[in-house]
Amino acid sequence: MRDLALPRGDWQLVIGGAVLLCAAYPPFHLFLPSFVCLVPAVWLILTGQEDERPVRRQLAQGFWFGLLANALVLYWIVVALWRFSRLSALAFGVTVVILGILTACTFALTGWILRRTGLGVLVVFPVLWTATEWVIGNLPQVGFPWLGLGTSLTGFPTVVQLADIVGARGVTYLLVLANTALAVAWLRRRERARAAWIAGGVAIGLVLAFAYGVVRERSVALRPVGRIAVMQPNVGWREKWETTAQDSTVEALLNLAARAIYESEPGLMVWPETAIPGYFHNHPRWRERITELARATRVPQLVGGHDFELYDDGTHDYYNAAFLFDSLGSMDGQPAYHKQYLVPIVERVPFVNPGWFGMDFFGGFGWGDPGQVFEVGVGGFGTLICYESAFEDLSRDYRNRGAEFLVNITNDAWYGRTSAVYQHAAHLVMRAIENRVGIARAANSGISEFVDPLGRQHRRTELDVKTFAAHELVTSDVITLYTRFGDWVGTMVIVLAVGLCGAALRRRSV
Repeated sequence: MRDLALPRGDWQLVIGGAVLLCAAYPPFHLFLPSFVCLVPAVWLILTGQEDERPVRRQLAQGFWFGLLANALVLYWIVVALWRFSRLSALAFGVTVVILGILTACTFALTGWILRRTGLGVLVVFPVLWTATEWVIGNLPQVGFPWLGLGTSLTGFPTVVQLADIVGARGVTYLLVLANTALAVAWLRRRERARAAWIAGGVAIGLVLAFAYGVVRERSVALRPVGRIAVMQPNVGWREKWETTAQDSTVEALLNLAARAIYESEPGLMVWPETAIPGYFHNHPRWRERITELARATRVPQLVGGHDFELYDDGTHDYYNAAFLFDSLGSMDGQPAYHKQYLVPIVERVPFVNPGWFGMDFFGGFGWGDPGQVFEVGVGGFGTLICYESAFEDLSRDYRNRGAEFLVNITNDAWYGRTSAVYQHAAHLVMRAIENRVGIARAANSGISEFVDPLGRQHRRTELDVKTFAAHELVTSDVITLYTRFGDWVGTMVIVLAVGLCGAALRRRSV
């Protein structure tokens, strides 16, 4: 532990930066912290350069900064996993420690490159921080692209309209660049002209981003998709799986759907994730009742549930799924969508087969294939289940394959009233802007809402209320640069990070 010790001055910066980072994200979603939350991180790195053992100092600085910041932002992991296992505290601890280690590597690598190359922190740190964010989101089986720094600005969609060019990763890079510039400007405040020039560059960049946002908000042509209704049944996490109450739970869902259809006359009725508390093949009557509802009302039903496949060799797979019943009540020709990105531990234990430990129906969900674009009367749409909304490539893929709008179904009851509920919903703002697409969201306990292609949220529901919401969803026919080329900023920062490391290896210490 001695190697992780920090002087008091470092601790003040670590705590200050962690608090600011937390304040930038939902539910606080404050504007200014997004631009200054990493200023303490830059100061820490530069202070560590003066240490006799700079690598040790910067590793310790980065570890505690990453651990504390992520502990404040992700504390809800304990709440969400507690229902599954009392080891949730361990899962939370492992998560924040890993993120702390990655942040430590970012700090130390930044300092090493600065010493070896003589480049400025304004060049190096934004690249490495953004590259680390890319790595966290793309780790095999445990990728966790939750709340990149760019997502902190989704409460102010005008400022992030440029995501249709650079994506969420590009917004992150620009924010880190602004943070680094302000940190350097303050340190050089005695050189008034230079400090003013650097700080002025940040101000000009913000004005340009705002101006671009205003222009795009006025110029992107929106068109109506049609009326869509989303169901929020607010079924408790324990209540849903009570076997004696499953039939009554499904009847309550059918009644709520029928009421929503009667009162709003939608072109599509959306049920939340795992709304059906079991498998259709075990409960054929449930499927019949949904078919009857769709056929009687002529309203397609997108229904969240579990799917099961049994193979000839006796093995099986089960999936977190979404089923589409068309306006005639049929599921023929449009196979169920199986979730592709699974929540680590809860839905899929990474790297091992849970069956080895006798956990046949926990942590062993199968990975789905790319889902088809479902076609209904109001248009074609892609389906995102739960935190698939955080994965940029999935929404983009649907859009490239012709989806006119997106539907996100989720069950956030596990989160309780923690900040995770608000953090989860924030991702859809970025997906809507990146792809200029309308999105409908049905959440079991809230937040259910509609997001337009400009990232504006509509008919946002309250938490823990049994209700439904209907809205004339709009979308656009714009195919953005981001939709065409994807996360090109992520690719760029990875290449630049490798190049910086190569340059540092080739040059002598400055």
